[in-house]
Amino acid sequence: MTAAVPTETPTVVSGTPVVLRAHGYEAAIASVGATLRSLTHEGRDLVVPFDADELRPAYRGTTLAPWPNRVVDGIHRFDGLEHQLPLTEPNRGHALHGLLSWVDWNVLEAADDAVTLTATITAQAGYPWWLVVSTTYRLDAAGLTQTVRATNLSDTPAPWGTGPHPYLVAGPATLDEWTLGLPADTVLEVTPDRLAPVALASVTSDAERFDFREERVLGTVEIDHAYTGLIRDADGRATVTLTDPWGSGVAMSWAGECAWVQIHTADLPDGPGTPGHRAGLAVEPMTCAPDAFNDDAYDFDTGVVSLDPGASHEAGWTISAR
Repeated sequence: MTAAVPTETPTVVSGTPVVLRAHGYEAAIASVGATLRSLTHEGRDLVVPFDADELRPAYRGTTLAPWPNRVVDGIHRFDGLEHQLPLTEPNRGHALHGLLSWVDWNVLEAADDAVTLTATITAQAGYPWWLVVSTTYRLDAAGLTQTVRATNLSDTPAPWGTGPHPYLVAGPATLDEWTLGLPADTVLEVTPDRLAPVALASVTSDAERFDFREERVLGTVEIDHAYTGLIRDADGRATVTLTDPWGSGVAMSWAGECAWVQIHTADLPDGPGTPGHRAGLAVEPMTCAPDAFNDDAYDFDTGVVSLDPGASHEAGWTISAR
């Protein structure tokens, strides 16, 4: 018997490339992970980019589903049953950032200013449900908006959460010099070694590190924490802002479907000199908290969605130049 030989030349490492252009913005989307590979406005980077034929650095720009952030120990309990997920963050022993980050999504529709991609989560060990997930990236005068929609194809409820993973760039200065505005009253304390959730605290508990309700320079603080208690505008949107000393900047906003946001100053274990170290600020709006699949273990609402059979859930966020 002769082994089957692929008849098509493989695409670039990051998958099928799609480029969107409108209103001075250009967004490059990669099909692997439905990833935002780059975003510019009038030629200026708004996110930390990577090349089309480059293996994506970790989770930079990917779409997180059916959970964002971590499931502690990869173990979760839902409807009275315990499930063990593969440990995809081996140094900390957790299941990290869902099941679709390295899946090659299908490009369903593409136009000059928008693209829709789809993927299916198949029932598997640790997550025995079928879901179809679609995401649309769209450019308009307000910037780049991504929406993520999931539909449960199973005959039992499924736990669900989602979010993005961009690293925002304010301008040419270093991250330490950028000014951050983060409208959140509450931070989730975590263990220092494994980043496992502990308890909610006021951002004033360590104001120098966590309180950016009034815009101020980031400095040398190191953050890898989830925030909630978001302060919203009259339209119900929360907005994180980053400003470079030279006056350029970037903003990310989202509506009430995302009650949480993870902030990470991109500190890498080997420190300065490591490619990507403190190159951008990860701003990750999330529909649920870290370890939300273990909602019963916490004395606060984690926001995990119990998605009924046949039901859908949608959330979105926008990145714009300042």
